[in-house]
Amino acid sequence: MQSHDLRKSFLDFFKNKNHEIINSAPLVPEHDPTVLFTTAGMHPLVPFFLGEDHPAGKRLANVQRCLRTDDIDEVGDETHCTFFEMLGNWSLGDYWKKESIEWSFEFLTKNLNIPVSHLAVTIFAGDMDAPEDTESKEIWGSLGIPENRIESLGKKDNWWGPAGTTGPCGPDTEIFFWTGNGKPEGLPSQNKKWVEIWNNVFMQYEKTSEGSYLPLKQKSVDTGMGLERMLAVLNQKDNIFETDVFASLFQIIASNSDIKENISSNKNARIIADHMRAASVLAFDGVYPSNKERGYIARRLVRRAVRAGREINFSSPENFALLIKEVAKLLTPHYKFSEQAVSEAPDIIQTEVKKFLNTISDGLKFLEKRINNEPNLLSGDAFEIAKLTFFMFETYGFPIEVTYEELQKQKPNLDIKSVDVLVRELFKAHQEKSRTVNAGQFKGGLADHSDQSRKLHTATHLLHQAVRTVLGEQAAQKGSNITPERLRFDFVHSKQVTPDELKQIEDLVNDQIKKDLKVEMNIMPKEEAKKSGAIGVFNDQYGEMVKVYSMGDFSKEFCGGPHADSTGQLKSFKIEKEKSASAGIRRIYATIS
Repeated sequence: MQSHDLRKSFLDFFKNKNHEIINSAPLVPEHDPTVLFTTAGMHPLVPFFLGEDHPAGKRLANVQRCLRTDDIDEVGDETHCTFFEMLGNWSLGDYWKKESIEWSFEFLTKNLNIPVSHLAVTIFAGDMDAPEDTESKEIWGSLGIPENRIESLGKKDNWWGPAGTTGPCGPDTEIFFWTGNGKPEGLPSQNKKWVEIWNNVFMQYEKTSEGSYLPLKQKSVDTGMGLERMLAVLNQKDNIFETDVFASLFQIIASNSDIKENISSNKNARIIADHMRAASVLAFDGVYPSNKERGYIARRLVRRAVRAGREINFSSPENFALLIKEVAKLLTPHYKFSEQAVSEAPDIIQTEVKKFLNTISDGLKFLEKRINNEPNLLSGDAFEIAKLTFFMFETYGFPIEVTYEELQKQKPNLDIKSVDVLVRELFKAHQEKSRTVNAGQFKGGLADHSDQSRKLHTATHLLHQAVRTVLGEQAAQKGSNITPERLRFDFVHSKQVTPDELKQIEDLVNDQIKKDLKVEMNIMPKEEAKKSGAIGVFNDQYGEMVKVYSMGDFSKEFCGGPHADSTGQLKSFKIEKEKSASAGIRRIYATIS
C-alpha cells in the first residue's frame, strides 16, 4: 500500500462514520504554549476536549502533520524520525469506547485486511488515580481478541496526557501488530516483535494544578495512528525508511552522492531524508533557520543534514534545494501551505546550507591556526582539548564530530573517548544554562484553561480592538501569551506607544468591562465571517466553518476560545508595561483584578 492510498482509505472510512474531515493544523501550535511544535493530532483540539464547541461538529478526523524533536540525535537508526504524519479520529462528547474500539478493529481487519491472529492490545491496569479499564477489556474480548492477547499495564504505558502539566487526560488502549515470522508469541511488553500501530485515548479526566484527576464534564475520544509506521507494517518492511514516503528523496540522494546501493539502510542518507522533510515542512509553516526559539530547531535539522551530506559527498546547496522541492511535491496535495512559503523555502534552505558550509570552512581555518600556534595542545590536558572543541561548537556552530576528525588527523592516537566525556559535561552545562535563560519562551496562546485564563483571553480581545481604535487598524495582533497571572499581547506598531495612548487604551477596555457586555459565539462560514467584519487570521489552515466571538458592537473576532461569559467578569483591566518585542512589533503586558 502507498501513502496516498492509506490516507484516503482512513479518511473515507471515518467520513462514512459521519466524521467531518478537518484540515491539519500547522506545526506551530496556536493555543498551546506547553509544547514547541504540534506533536500529536489532539494538540490543536485541547479547548474542544474541555467543552468548547468545534465549528465542524462532534465527530472529526484528519491527517495531522507533526514534529517531535526529543530524539533528533537518534535519527538514522531503525525507529526514530522527526517529522511524521498522524492519522486520527475524535469524538468530542459524542461516541465512547465501544464505537471507538469497534471502528478501529473494523478498519484494521476489514479495510486493511490485517488478520485478527496478528493483533494484541494493552489496556490501563488501574491505580490510585483511576480504576482498571475493564470496559475496554470486555469490548476487545467481544471482538475476538483472546484473553492471552490482552495485557493490562500501568500509567507509564496506558495513560495519555495531559499534554502539559494540566489538562485533559485519561486511559488508553493500544493496538499492536505481530511483525515476527511464524505464530505470534508472548505479549507486547514481553516481545519487541509486537509493534504498536494505533492508540485510542479516552479523555475522561482533567489533571489539576494540585495533581488531582477530576472527571471531565464531557467524555471524548482521541485516536492516533502513525502513517509511516503503518505503511511499514502493511508492506512488511522492517523500518519506515523503506516506504514510498522516502523513496523519491532517496533517489535524489543516490543520484547526487557516493551512495548508490542499499541507500535506505545508509545512516547518513536517512538523516538527510528525514531532516530535510522536517526542515521543509517547518519552512512551509513559516519557521526558518535562526538562532532563536523554533528557528534554532530548523537550523539544527539543516546543519545535521549537511554534516551527514559531507560524509557521502552530498553537500552541494543545490542538492538540498532539490530535496525541498521534492517534499513540496509530495505533501502539498495533502496539506494547505502558503504558496509563497513553499516557493521561497528552497532558496531559504539553500542559503542556510551555504552559510553552514562557510562556517565549516572558517572553523577549519581557525582550528588549523590554533594547533599551529600551540604545538603542545594535542599532547596536553584532555580538558584543554575539550574546551577547544566546545569553543568551536559554541562560537562557530562548528560540529563537534568534525572537530574530532580534524584533531585525529593531527594526532591519530588521540584519546577521543576521554575528550568526548569532558565535552559532554560542558555541553550539559550549556544546555542547563540555555534552559534557564529560555524559560518561558516558545509561549503563545493559553497556558491553561482556568477561569482566570479565560477572563484574560477575553481581555485580549478587548485590548486588540482598543489598540486598533487608538493607534489605527494597522496595529494588528501578532501574537499573545496568557497565563493565570497576566496577558502578553504583541501587535504591529513602528514606534513606542505614548503614556497618553496607553491610558486611552486602558480606559477603553475598562469602559467595555463596565458595560458587562455578553460574550456571544456564532459558528458561520469563513467567508461570511470575513464579510461580517470579524478580525483574525483567516488563512487556509482553517475549515469552511469558523467560530466568531462578539462583545457587543465593540469587538468581533475569529477565535477558537475559551472565553468568559461576559466582560463584567473581568472587573478591571490594567496595563503593566509596554515595550519593543522586535522590529516593528510592540508588546503590552496587562492584568485584571
